[in-house]
Order: sequence, then structure tokens, then C-alpha cells
Amino acid sequence: MTKVVITYGTFDMFHIGHLNLLRRISMLGDRLIVAVSTDEFNAGKGKRTLIPFEQRAEIVRNIRHVDEVIPEVSWEQKVDDVKRYKVSVFAMGDDWAGKFDFLSPHCEVVYLPRTEGISTTELKRSLSRFCSVSREDIIRAFDVIEQLRKDFG
Repeated sequence: MTKVVITYGTFDMFHIGHLNLLRRISMLGDRLIVAVSTDEFNAGKGKRTLIPFEQRAEIVRNIRHVDEVIPEVSWEQKVDDVKRYKVSVFAMGDDWAGKFDFLSPHCEVVYLPRTEGISTTELKRSLSRFCSVSREDIIRAFDVIEQLRKDFG
């Protein structure tokens, strides 16, 4: 019998942490289903994505560890998905530890450690800080870099 594993996520600004997590989750079974949060669902959570749903789903669909991608449209769909896809294991990053234990009557619930030092939230913060730097400050920084290049070149 095929052991089906499922996970959920937004997967915005896909990075090595996402890839590591999907690889490790895929090793928990024979088939991995990934539910990617839709833009509408994210908006309802007060979350704004940089990459549209269709593109995020296509990126995840093309990861070799992923067998199927489905849309995540609500918090409530998880029990139905577990039943519909005959899921044996529900897995998430450990930043969600305890939040999905309600699924344990239906399948095994596993929380895996995240990749140290990387998160979409931190990438977005860094991007926001970078984008808030004034044009004049950026020009001054490049002037300093150019002077250093001349001094050390």
C-alpha cells in the first residue's frame, strides 16, 4: 500500500529552506501531496504574497520530490484532504508544532525542523529594508565602493 504524505504552505519566494523541508517530508512516505495556499486564502489571513498562486504552484509542482499539488483554500479543508487522498502522514515545519495535532485521529502528524537562518518572513523584511533606502543613499554607497575599488585596485 502506498504511504501518502501531505503538507501545506504558501511557498512565496521559494528558497532552500522550502526545498530542504519538501525533500525531508517526501522521505516520510511514497507519495507527496503539497497544498499551496491560494492568494485569496492568504489575503484572508492578512498575508500578501509577492508571487501569484499559479506561479507558486507551478514552482512546487516541478520539484522532483513532489508528486501532486492541490490548492489550499481554507484552514478547514485539512481533515477532508486527509480522508480524500488517504493520507498516512501530515507533515509541517516545527514552527507549527502542536497546531495540527487535531489531525492525529486521522493520520500521523509530524513536525520537522526548519532550515536554520532562512525564512520567507526574514527575506521579505530584508527586501523591505533595502527598498526603503533612499536613492541618494544608494548612490553614496556606490560612490564609496567605487573609491575603495580605485584605492585597492
